[in-house]
Amino acid sequence: MSRTPLTGTRIRERRARLGLKQAELARAVGVSPTYLNLIEHNRRPVTERMLSVLAAALDTRPSVLAEGGEPLLYEALREAAAEPGTGGDPPAELDRVEEFATRYPGWAMRLARRQERVVALERAIEGLTERLAHDPQLSASLHEVLSSVTSVRSTAAILAETEDIDPDWRARFHANLRDDSERLAHAAEALVAYLDAGSERDAGPAAPLDELEAWLAAQGWHLPALEAAETPDLDRIVATAPELASAASRDLARAFLDRARADAQALPLAALAAARAELGDDPGRIAARFGTGPIAVFRRLALLPPEPGRPAPGLILCDAAGAPVFRRLPEGFALPRFGAPCALWPLYRALTRPGLPVAAVMEVAGRVPRRFRSWAYAETAHPAGFDGPEVVTAGMLLQPAEAARAPGEIEAGSTCRICPRAACPARREPSLLEAG
Repeated sequence: MSRTPLTGTRIRERRARLGLKQAELARAVGVSPTYLNLIEHNRRPVTERMLSVLAAALDTRPSVLAEGGEPLLYEALREAAAEPGTGGDPPAELDRVEEFATRYPGWAMRLARRQERVVALERAIEGLTERLAHDPQLSASLHEVLSSVTSVRSTAAILAETEDIDPDWRARFHANLRDDSERLAHAAEALVAYLDAGSERDAGPAAPLDELEAWLAAQGWHLPALEAAETPDLDRIVATAPELASAASRDLARAFLDRARADAQALPLAALAAARAELGDDPGRIAARFGTGPIAVFRRLALLPPEPGRPAPGLILCDAAGAPVFRRLPEGFALPRFGAPCALWPLYRALTRPGLPVAAVMEVAGRVPRRFRSWAYAETAHPAGFDGPEVVTAGMLLQPAEAARAPGEIEAGSTCRICPRAACPARREPSLLEAG
């Protein structure tokens, strides 16, 4: 069991919370008060046996004393400490986060909960900003309202400013005014209904692709039926999925399951596990072992059952226009539904060179920047023959990378509007985070 330098501090705080005196605990575990005092002030190492005895006396688990019982709490505190100051604020002592949480658990929990609330609100703001900037349905609704308002205003101006209008033309203008007013009313009602449904859409699926991804997420991104030797009833699986509410999403799911079933047959679970143990997670080497394309390996790795201690991979598939057609985002990798974020640069680079692999390490901006190892590949197909159109599919597989910076890594963000990298030479628009 690994022990941090603050094991003694946790022992001292646990003893104090139980109301035990140092001499009482020393007598209970069979050591001198002086030796226990050195342990509690992190001046003496704690053996496995002593840690177990102390944990029993303090009515807790050895792992809580050795490693701390709140790794998520520490992560939340580090994110809070990474917040930019107001100019004259001293830097936060990141190296003392665990000590702060151990000595003041109540304050630490309150700060962590506040940090979670701030992050949730910022994500909501990011989503609203993205909708206002890129949502095509919202843009079309606003255009319809403005167009109707312009028509009503123009017709009303003609009627108000022209005294001698022919009665027939006056009747036509009145009819146009009535029609445009009705159009404005319908457009305004549609816009209000769309905005009112925004909170529901933010909490759940809004499009067929969102419904497909929500269904897969509810399954843990793995469908054991696809691994069976006998052919599963894919139509029944799709028909009984509550997340697939629309016919379009069910069609997407059926096509997706057909591909996933073929991938499972080409890369059987046991054989794939053995290949990963021997070759690692490099999709090119795995594809060569099984004689498949890299994108089939991408899909297969992204839909494997979860493994303890191994972070779940991410997968993004797009068409020739660069529009995502499937997304499973790994933890800490933000990606808006609309727009072209630089976090997809390896994927776009693969689109420019079909058939050639692209490997890169990315650092995605955030309070606590995350690094990801990415593999991207684009492949072409001609389903209608050589005389038909070329169909291009590109994919990017993502795995968490080591914390140490790598030479030539890509500095990326989710989108320019919320990216804190002020000196980025590829910035297209100012960031909302630069204000103040």
